[in-house]
Amino acid sequence: MAPAEILSGKIVSAQVRERLKQQVVEMKEKFPGFRPGLAILQVGNRDDSNLYINMKLKAAAEIGISANHIKLPNTATEADVLKCIASLNGDPAVHGFIVQLPLDSDKPINTEKITNAVAPEKDVDGLSSINAGKLSRGDLGDCFIPCTPKGCMELIRQTGIQVAGKRAVVVGRSKIVGAPMHDLLLWNHATVTTCHSKTSTLAEEVGKADILVVAAGKAEMVKGEWIKPGAIVIDCGINHVPDSTKASGKRVVGDVAYNTAKERASYITPVPGGVGPMTVAMLMQSTVESAQRFLEKFQPGKWNIQYTQLTLKMPVPSDIEISQSCMPKPIDQVAKEVGLLPDEVELYGQTKAKVHLSALKRLKNQPDGKYVVVTGITPTPLGEGKSTTTVGLVQALGAHLHQNVFACVRQPSQGPTFGIKGGAAGGGYCQVIPMEEFNLHLTGDIHAITAANNLVAAAVDARIFHELTQTDQALYNRLVPSVNGVRKFSDIQIRRLQKLGINKTDPTALTKEEINLFVRLDIDPGTITWQRVLDTNDRFLRKITIGQSPTEKGFSRTAQFDITVSSEIMAVLALSDGLDDMKKRLGRMVVASSKRGEPITTDDLGVTGALAVLMRDTVKPNLMQTLEGTPVFVHAGPFANIAHGNSSVLADKIALKLVGKEGFVVTEAGFGADIGMEKFFNIKCRYSGLRPHVVVLVATVRALKMHGGGPAVTAGVPLPKEYTEENLQLLAKGCSNLNKQIQNARMFGVPVVVAVNAFKTDTKAELALVVQLAKEAGAFDAVECTHWAEGGKGAVALAKAVQRASQTPSNFRFLYNVELPVIDKIRLIAQQIYGASDIELLPEAQEKVTLYTKQGFGNLPICMAKTHLSLSHDPELKGAPTGFILPIRDIRASVGAGFLYPLVGTMSTMPGLPTRPCFYDIDLDPVSGEVNGLF
Repeated sequence: MAPAEILSGKIVSAQVRERLKQQVVEMKEKFPGFRPGLAILQVGNRDDSNLYINMKLKAAAEIGISANHIKLPNTATEADVLKCIASLNGDPAVHGFIVQLPLDSDKPINTEKITNAVAPEKDVDGLSSINAGKLSRGDLGDCFIPCTPKGCMELIRQTGIQVAGKRAVVVGRSKIVGAPMHDLLLWNHATVTTCHSKTSTLAEEVGKADILVVAAGKAEMVKGEWIKPGAIVIDCGINHVPDSTKASGKRVVGDVAYNTAKERASYITPVPGGVGPMTVAMLMQSTVESAQRFLEKFQPGKWNIQYTQLTLKMPVPSDIEISQSCMPKPIDQVAKEVGLLPDEVELYGQTKAKVHLSALKRLKNQPDGKYVVVTGITPTPLGEGKSTTTVGLVQALGAHLHQNVFACVRQPSQGPTFGIKGGAAGGGYCQVIPMEEFNLHLTGDIHAITAANNLVAAAVDARIFHELTQTDQALYNRLVPSVNGVRKFSDIQIRRLQKLGINKTDPTALTKEEINLFVRLDIDPGTITWQRVLDTNDRFLRKITIGQSPTEKGFSRTAQFDITVSSEIMAVLALSDGLDDMKKRLGRMVVASSKRGEPITTDDLGVTGALAVLMRDTVKPNLMQTLEGTPVFVHAGPFANIAHGNSSVLADKIALKLVGKEGFVVTEAGFGADIGMEKFFNIKCRYSGLRPHVVVLVATVRALKMHGGGPAVTAGVPLPKEYTEENLQLLAKGCSNLNKQIQNARMFGVPVVVAVNAFKTDTKAELALVVQLAKEAGAFDAVECTHWAEGGKGAVALAKAVQRASQTPSNFRFLYNVELPVIDKIRLIAQQIYGASDIELLPEAQEKVTLYTKQGFGNLPICMAKTHLSLSHDPELKGAPTGFILPIRDIRASVGAGFLYPLVGTMSTMPGLPTRPCFYDIDLDPVSGEVNGLF
């Protein structure tokens, strides 16, 4: 018979690669920006492994696969390898993942444990027990097959001979080739015999084979005369035998005696150039197949998220009853669903986690999603449901319209939680859960801010005390002590010297005059603006005297406590875009002025580094979820009057990357649009560089009736009948406030969708009137919402309106240029946003304008501190007043956060407790551990 036809792995593998290349091109055309991803994990630095990996990387690049080579040192432990595998398992950009064997480590590592740690759906080497088990059961469409057997089957198919019904013999039983080859042939309907080193009748069994696959690892073990005439012979062996004719003194042969076998076989693979080239090609094929499976299961950028079904009850139970009736998903599941990697998530129990900023770095090239800010009309003291609307909107977009969506909200202070207001987790069937975790300690960020703030306060008073009681030399000796005979400046002291223009690093080289400048901050106690803080409502700390102990030697002064969320450190956290930026902002915070009128900063006090250490974990956003299982970032909670009243820049930035180009990030701005929204645009967006797509303006019939001249609305007191009975005239008159707030939003070039938050006492005619007047006032759309009682279902119309609005052009612009004089910036806000005819600066405010301009702070944005209960400075003035003069009582600086805040009237920064605080109803069940009575 004629000699066997050669099955060239080089030719076939080239054909396979060309086919895969075309498939990848088609994937990219269908899903722009998508690329199949392959990760190769190597331990150590073996030369042969390096050679094989380079071949794989080259093949991947040729096909268009994004290949990532992760190399661990040979000192890596089993735990190190498993941690790396866990990270790659969770990376949605990795579709194929192999561990290069052998593991070249000087530490003991269980290879089977390592291969089984690879996620089966990414195990393109097919070595995990799960994939091996699926193959042995015949689940060929739901597993990965080891690359060598898969390549062998591809070569067999090239012959055109049907496998079904043929007698096949596999010589060898390794887990990598022999055993999976047996299963593969069996489930392709061959009758299969496996032979091995203990098979006594090997020649006889080989002679029966129509298809022979040899993977024994023994040079030319199978003789040509054993082979059945016309058989297909696949030789997987690579062996070296002596050959004096070769320069190396050896040559490569297979497990089959090739020269005699080719005379009997119909098809045969050469060695080299047969099975070898197919292995890499099949690895690439498995990676592309894995990417195709991924695309079938997930659209790129589209989350595979499990939403929680609500069981709605009427009447609507209390917030905490609803929250506790819903079982939240494990937070690590939420993190995985939104595309976070395991090493980017720091778990705080089962329901909350911190997200590392490394996620933002990883996703930096991803396009941002649509940015939506929720604000409101001027509210009643009861609030109009901005938080509830924020949560309802994301539940509608996510659980009902299946969009990628994140809510980004502020962390509430514990003060109001135990006082009169209650929590801020939303309400009804639109909540962040668990609401008791949300409203209490969460992950300790506020406690860290309390500690950092009070460290600064302690440093201020201690420095004044020590300067008053010591000579220059005594201060210098203590500030720059001799340790083992050596004196050395710390880094922060070097910065102070440079600020003073003293370019010396040797402590012994300073002159007496330089020592005096260095050790004397010379703080003027009357200019101290930095107060101690506490996260509790305590009216008796609003004015205190400190330093009354005899040890303070009579150096006492009047001071106060503020509530923690009013601390500038909270605003710094909210506006920082990373740890380095936060540290710089912390160092710039001005705590007082010197007697020479120079600003004294935390850096001058030497406390910046310590503050950064206390704050290092707070910079990571907190991950939680809504009742319907959509993700939420809870991060930072600055006041909305003396600060800007918005959650963190970092949370928004990470969320915008996670949701992807077609997704949505919904954040909330504190108080009404004239306060929180204006600061969101002019301060937060200015520093973040982010540009909003849509404003959602929350309005209620109740608040609009108040603006129309309705009686006072007081917390804890039943609503007068004007609010519970239909009154279209009162409502229409009050829509002047809605009209003005719509104009305020449109002034920034962003489309406005009005969400009319419906209450059970509102009539259809009243709701329809608000919708009509909102549209007439220039809103892109206005919709009635019933999300409090119905969850996301009640906000679907709102969500669809937001989707449509986000597709329209957003011509975002700031209200003012920060280079304008301070007075001009204040006047622009007062006239354009509030409706004032002009401003009036009282003497103290005028002095501060002069001072801050002189100190170099005049180009900071403006953060107006005024009442949220009116567009004007007078909380009793409702509707949309005009023609009033806005009085500016004082101006203060949050230089670290990055704004000046004019005081319009008196701002309380320490709330008090009412006669009957919320804490009367709060209790703990000692058996179940459940919190009761929390709203």
